[in-house]
Amino acid sequence: MNFFDRLADRIETADSVVSVGLDPDMDRLPDVFHGYDLPRFAFNRRIIDATHEHAAAFKPNAAFYEDPDGWRALEETIAYVKGKGVPVLLDAKRADIGNTTRQYADLLDPDANTGADAITVNPYMGRDSLQPFLDTEGAGVFILCRTSNPGGADLQELELAEGDLLYERVAALADTWNEHGNIGLVVGATTPEELEEVREQVPDLPFLVPGVGSQGGDAEAAVEYGLADDIGVVNSSRGIIFAGENAARDEQDADRFASAAGDAAKRLKRRLNQYR
Repeated sequence: MNFFDRLADRIETADSVVSVGLDPDMDRLPDVFHGYDLPRFAFNRRIIDATHEHAAAFKPNAAFYEDPDGWRALEETIAYVKGKGVPVLLDAKRADIGNTTRQYADLLDPDANTGADAITVNPYMGRDSLQPFLDTEGAGVFILCRTSNPGGADLQELELAEGDLLYERVAALADTWNEHGNIGLVVGATTPEELEEVREQVPDLPFLVPGVGSQGGDAEAAVEYGLADDIGVVNSSRGIIFAGENAARDEQDADRFASAAGDAAKRLKRRLNQYR
């Protein structure tokens, strides 16, 4: 089975298209977790336990793990998520030339206990910079197309000589690169009109849709245009994992912190399922 087959099975099992972003900002972790050898993993484990029944996928962002203890925490997190039977989508936005991108692609290994099932990549160095990812058997590759941040328009909405906008060209290229059926696109929910346009352009590619939650993206559009044959995920990170941030910060209240994350994931699942 390829990644999107496995994702489809998980969506059906959980009755959910929610992706839970695991972005354990050390400055925002409850105090109790700082007493652990790997605070980020201790925090993630509580969040995963509280949210996995509502999750189609978990999406750790590599930026929150890029130090020695962080990489250990990321490996433990990936293994723990896989133990719950949930796909891991690593948000790393990688790509480079030659042997460098082959090294980056080692992050992808659906068969390994600590390897990601899917990854986000940056297309702006062209197809050869993505080829090692695309050739990883059984893995999913989500190509940045129209991102959810306001500054995305600085480049992504530039008009090319042929009249296309840059993000439209990225979508068209991704469609032609999808020889193994393992490509999806990252298209933000904060630009619903453009989300609709990209869906019309590439009707068969699943999307990873960020921006629902703390960024205030359009949940209805995220579902209506983000899914292809009910395959795709809508991500919320801070809106779920820090939903209990106002709780007291002792050991007893760490449970309430995690419970608040579970409630937030459940609410988002119900909200999104209204439109499926």
